[in-house]
Amino acid sequence: MKGIVLAGGSGSRLYPITAVLNKQLLPVYDKPMIYYPISVLMLIGIKEILVISTEEAQPTFKQLLGDGSSLGLRFEFAVQKEPRGLAEAFIVGADFIGDENVALILGDNIFFGHGLPQQLRIAAKGKAGATTFAYRVGDPERYGVVEFNDEGLPIAFTEKPEESRSSWAVTGLYFYDSAVIDIAMQLTPSSRGELEIVDIHQAYLEAGKMRVERLGRGVAWLDTGTHESLLQAGQFVQTIEERQNQKIACLEEIAFRMGYIDAGAFEELAHRYGQTTYGTYLKRIAEEAD
Repeated sequence: MKGIVLAGGSGSRLYPITAVLNKQLLPVYDKPMIYYPISVLMLIGIKEILVISTEEAQPTFKQLLGDGSSLGLRFEFAVQKEPRGLAEAFIVGADFIGDENVALILGDNIFFGHGLPQQLRIAAKGKAGATTFAYRVGDPERYGVVEFNDEGLPIAFTEKPEESRSSWAVTGLYFYDSAVIDIAMQLTPSSRGELEIVDIHQAYLEAGKMRVERLGRGVAWLDTGTHESLLQAGQFVQTIEERQNQKIACLEEIAFRMGYIDAGAFEELAHRYGQTTYGTYLKRIAEEAD
């Protein structure tokens, strides 16, 4: 399975701080926002990742992430010229996906929870069809939502309904087989002028190939698209990291613990950060491993 991080868009809800800076480059406590979705893909076991961004932001992402080799990964980069909807990611990334399965994660989504990586790995093993994840919310009108029947099976997807019959929001993490490319190419823009991800879900649902897994109470799903939610996400990460003395979305640590890099490469990464708090943390991990 390959992975795509969609890090485009104008970030207009976060103006003026995103007027000259891509939203996914903003800090969420102690690391760039894009580290969080990348970490999810890494924990699933995905090592080939395409970062889709605006043309203006692409050089900065390349400078930040490099080619991924220091983490045992391979990063590629592509441009979404205009924010024409989430589903366009599969058109932009068609050559990258090829005939493999693909995971798409939104660049402003943060996932955290005990047992979550194992749940995602199991879901990623599905060979055909699509899988997405639902999370119970109190304000479903802000999200795309999924409606279930009495047997707990998905029966409909709706984008930001004015009156929702479901409190289950569809999160920004999706697994698809390679058929998603053809489905995306056949979509027509919605009234918003965008290729909607909900229409892809509906196509898989009508074909009987759509699975929806519910994320339970032990999982946190954070959207960082507003000033308030960005601040709350930073406070959440700070609280967890200080209480547990472990970092969330530390790419270097994940690469080491997942076996993507060896101890020598990990120690080299730790020394890059010198005596900073981040560097000190990595050095402690290296010493504990020894």
